[in-house]
Amino acid sequence: MLQMKENKKICVIGGGSWGENHIKALCRMGNLGGIVENDLQRLNELLEKYKPVQGYSSIEAALECGYDGYIVATPAETHFQIGSFLLKEKQNVLIEKPLSLCSMDSLNLVRLSEEHGSRLMVGHLLLFHPAIIKIKELIDEGKIGEIRYIYSNRLNLGRVRRSENVLWSLAPHDISIFNYLSGKLPDIIKASGGCYLQKGIDDMVIASYNYPGNVSAHIFVSWLHPFKEHRLVVVGSKAMLVFEDSSPEKNILFYDSGFDLIDGKPVKREKSTEIINYEASSPLDNELNYFIGHLDSEITVADGKSGHEVVKILEKSDECMQTCSK
Repeated sequence: MLQMKENKKICVIGGGSWGENHIKALCRMGNLGGIVENDLQRLNELLEKYKPVQGYSSIEAALECGYDGYIVATPAETHFQIGSFLLKEKQNVLIEKPLSLCSMDSLNLVRLSEEHGSRLMVGHLLLFHPAIIKIKELIDEGKIGEIRYIYSNRLNLGRVRRSENVLWSLAPHDISIFNYLSGKLPDIIKASGGCYLQKGIDDMVIASYNYPGNVSAHIFVSWLHPFKEHRLVVVGSKAMLVFEDSSPEKNILFYDSGFDLIDGKPVKREKSTEIINYEASSPLDNELNYFIGHLDSEITVADGKSGHEVVKILEKSDECMQTCSK
């Protein structure tokens, strides 16, 4: 359910497809204040569609109206420039993932937020997905025992980027989930990919991460795939969880399955599969409600520091891919 945050007005910078998702949700919530878009035709389309709302062709013009927060939904290569400008102006900012395209820039964004007392949040949307939150609760309750390994497939014949590869475009979701579920950061990183459509831009990547406690994780991301699949599997010492966000049902499946050691021999254990109930809600609405609700308090979920950690992991994965391709 949408929870209107009274008197808080947010300005969305970037009127592309994902920017419009923010605009639409904020409009429903009653928190949309302004839109910044330098394509005047596109800006006029959005102003007509979501009126009454103020429109601007520059960020500087929007700043004069004193909004409570800003959402940066522009291409990833612009995140640092726009984010640093807003933070230096002591503004509260939610920057879409990835926070930036290099760890030096993401660290600087975190430092600027601390220096100027501004809130900084990154759009790790799936940390606000009710199914992911429920899976975290189940893990913390010991429902599946100790985590053994996690894997995530994020595949589609999807939007191809020109300035970032598929790892930077899609994997921030999965890495943020791995860090969230394990409560740790990986200490071993390996990755390999393949460029097929554009020179130097990987269209598919397989990355593996080892987390402290002998937890393994891997990601398979591709925008050059015949069908859509967003699947997360968490295997524990006692049981397993599966969530496929691309399925119509979007069920969390609990498998009371595994192997028990009997007289030193592994014996398979398979019981009936259980559907775990959770309260469905919009991850984007949840994310925006959280951001608006923490404009005057500390952000602890998807904060700037966690966004920086994800960028560091992406960067190290990229370096590994470059080494492997030589």
